[in-house]
Amino acid sequence: MARLKITQNKSVIGTKQNHRDTLRTLGLKRVNDVAVKEDRPEVRGMVHSVQHLITVEEVD
Repeated sequence: MARLKITQNKSVIGTKQNHRDTLRTLGLKRVNDVAVKEDRPEVRGMVHSVQHLITVEEVD
């Protein structure tokens, strides 16, 4: 199964609480943090909701 490398690029200061919670759930705490997650529909939905704060790469 494919994996996603998720990197936080922007700060959560001034963002909505649910965006901050979503980043925490993805395992991102600060700018330049990286998390590798399985490519699942739940993770894709979280990535979509905070796409303006992160970058995503597909990793094998």
